[in-house]
Amino acid sequence: MKLVTIDDIRAAAEVLTGVVVRTPLLPQPWSQPGRQLWLKPENLQPVGAFKLRGAYHAIAVLPDEARKAGVVTHSSGNHGRAVAYAAALFGVPSVVVIPDVAPPIKIEAVRELGAEVVLVPGSERADATERIAAERGMAVIPPFDHRDVIAGQGTVGLEILADAADADVVLVQVGGGGLASGVSTAIKALSPQTAVYGVEPAVAPDARDSLAAGRLVPYPDEQRYATIADGMRTGLSELTLAHLTAHLDGIVTVAEDEIRDAVGVLARQANLVAEPSGATTLAAYLHHADELPSGRTVAVVSGGNLDPAQLATLVAP
Repeated sequence: MKLVTIDDIRAAAEVLTGVVVRTPLLPQPWSQPGRQLWLKPENLQPVGAFKLRGAYHAIAVLPDEARKAGVVTHSSGNHGRAVAYAAALFGVPSVVVIPDVAPPIKIEAVRELGAEVVLVPGSERADATERIAAERGMAVIPPFDHRDVIAGQGTVGLEILADAADADVVLVQVGGGGLASGVSTAIKALSPQTAVYGVEPAVAPDARDSLAAGRLVPYPDEQRYATIADGMRTGLSELTLAHLTAHLDGIVTVAEDEIRDAVGVLARQANLVAEPSGATTLAAYLHHADELPSGRTVAVVSGGNLDPAQLATLVAP
């Protein structure tokens, strides 16, 4: 299996120049002793999440004729929003297949960008995407299981090391594994001594179990959909598992109450609006220090798209 390389990620960074926000590293004065913390706020992207990096890059490198026919994807919200945004920039049609239990705010955000939204049960979203692609001749832009998507997400890692070459630890979300695959590839190519840890919800720790078993260990939909972190309700693919096996130092699993707590901390102490998925890395930093190396730590805040009522509930101390 051919993995993404640092050259692929550097090429993606060139394509993304002027399209995505080069998000800063924000030092946190409330860091724990011996564990200085910087936050990488990908919630500041135009679509409120890192997903624009992979979606735009994958669409940009399509052959012209394939791109003109339009693109289709499946998503719990953020990747769909990114595909819709990127397709609009290119002036091509887009269809986004979304699980019917996705947060309404994410569904409407996709529609507002001009995409056609198709709602299906979560277990049917991949099949529905392939059917639409075949019927309409559209190119599929997967949410994580694609080298061009992973290369785009890996630009987060390039930026981290450009701003903090001496980082000791990087914490990154693991849902489908595209972000963690790209970030860990970039970090380990340029700074092998930096530890990269993935973070996932404890209710369905398929990445932890898959890495331990050396093969995909899926969890049933009802278990994966039990987490408040709606952006992390997908399992790994063979491609992302291969990247994580090659580059990740470990996995930390976080409980639901820890995720909720981290959303509130980000709002109250860092002045950042983070969705539950985006707050999982801080949850690991705050509640699982004994499972992580000490030293200068970067936590990726992967997104900030959540319902205002949910935010108000989670922010209240």
